[in-house]
Order: sequence, then structure tokens, then C-alpha cells
Amino acid sequence: MTHLLTIVRQILKRPISLFGAILICTIISVALVPDLIATHDPYEMIRGGRLLPPSNANLFGTDEMGRDMFSRIVHGIGLSLQAGMTAVLIATVFGTFLGTIAGFFGGRWFSNVIMRVADIFLAFPPLVMAMAIVAAIGPSLAHASLALGVVWWPQYTRLTFAQVSSAKNFLYVEAARAGGTKTSKIMFVHILPNCLGPVIVKSTLDIGYAILYTASLSFLGLGAPPPIPELGTLITMGRAYLLDFWWYPTFPGFAIFITVMGFNLFGDGIRDALDPSLRV
Repeated sequence: MTHLLTIVRQILKRPISLFGAILICTIISVALVPDLIATHDPYEMIRGGRLLPPSNANLFGTDEMGRDMFSRIVHGIGLSLQAGMTAVLIATVFGTFLGTIAGFFGGRWFSNVIMRVADIFLAFPPLVMAMAIVAAIGPSLAHASLALGVVWWPQYTRLTFAQVSSAKNFLYVEAARAGGTKTSKIMFVHILPNCLGPVIVKSTLDIGYAILYTASLSFLGLGAPPPIPELGTLITMGRAYLLDFWWYPTFPGFAIFITVMGFNLFGDGIRDALDPSLRV
């Protein structure tokens, strides 16, 4: 609890990190209660309201079907955030588990197998591999999240492997072994909690990238299909109207920009807070 309060104090001391935290809190609030913020039903077609410019009635204008863009973006933020966090959760849990085992039992055959499989995954560009996985199992937002989680787990395995390989030689681990503590308890109770700092920082930063990658997959037609108002899908549907109806693709793109920036700033703040040499 004391450590958590220290991190919070360090973040509050940095205006940029605090700004990122405020952005994230705002984004999460929008995602949790979109119906309270949206001014229209995101699927409702306004009669005679096709491609209207931003106004008091329609803050971000309307799309080619006469649907309110502000309401669709509000609901789209929740969909994109859910997809990004799901992808990072899959990658973090699976990758950290395998990295802990490989790092603790370094040198054994199954440890080498885990790390060589991770190397094979890391040899492919993440977006290209995610595209291949989604194309194989079928396009949808859930499959896009799953694909990103499958693509990213080796990064967490590598990171955890390095942390655990170093921590397993510390004196408190030797004391736990001498006391007859079970191997599983040593790994996941004594060692892993002390290695989670870099993992937390990376997962926080990766949520922003996951949202961006999910939007990219949707932009390529491999994510959420229309008329689902996912942000990448909204940009895909609006790109044909960019020159004449600029608000259609611009506002969803700006929503992605704000979301990714918020997580990046907050992730940098957590990194600085966890590094004693950078504390102020």
C-alpha cells in the first residue's frame, strides 16, 4: 500500500503524467457510461440528416446514413478500449506466466523451447502476423483482440524471463528454498511480485498501441464490421468522404489520438515513478 501511494505521489508531481491520468480517467468514464454521454442512439438514422456538419444538434456532424457521429464515437471509444485492454490482458497473463517458468528453470529443455518459440513469434512483424491470424479465424473485434494477444505474448515472456533470471539468485529466494518453501510459491509469491514493475509499465503503454492496432485491423476490414461504431471502422467508412465532409473520419481519428496519448503519458509517469533515480 505504501509503495502504491509513493507511485501516486510521484505521478501527481509530474504535470504531464497527471494530464495522462486525467485523460485515462475521462476515457474510462466515457467507456463505462456511454448512454449517459451520447446525445443519440448510435444506430439511429436521422431523417434528412445525411452528412450534416457539426452543429448544436449534432456536435460532430452525421455520417452518410444520418447517424450522429458524436454518439457513435462515444460508444466506439468503449469498444476500442475493451478490445485493447483484452489484447494486453491476454498477452500479459500468458507471456508473464511462461516467462516466469522459463526464467526460474533456465537451462532446462522446456525453458529453451519456450524462449525459442518466443523468438519465432518475434521474428514476424506484429501487425502482419495479427492480420494473418484474423484472416484465418474470421474478422471480428474479438478475434482482432485475440490475435494481438497471441502476437504480443513473447514480448512479455522475454521481459519476465530477464527479470526472473536475475531475481532467482537473490538472498530472499535462497532463504525461501532453505525454509522448504514449494517451488511454485517461490516463483509466483516471492519472485514474480518483485518483477512486475517493468511488466506493469509495458502493459500500460501497450494498451494505447493495442487500441491503435485494433483500429488498424478494423481499417483493413479485419476488425469490427459495419455498422458497429468501433473507431477504426468509423475511419474506414469515412475515408471516402474526407475531402468534402472532413468531420466524418477526422473526429474518430482524433479520439484514437487522445486515447493513445493518454496511455503513453500515464505509462511514462509510472515508469518514472518506479525508477528511484528519476524520482523528484
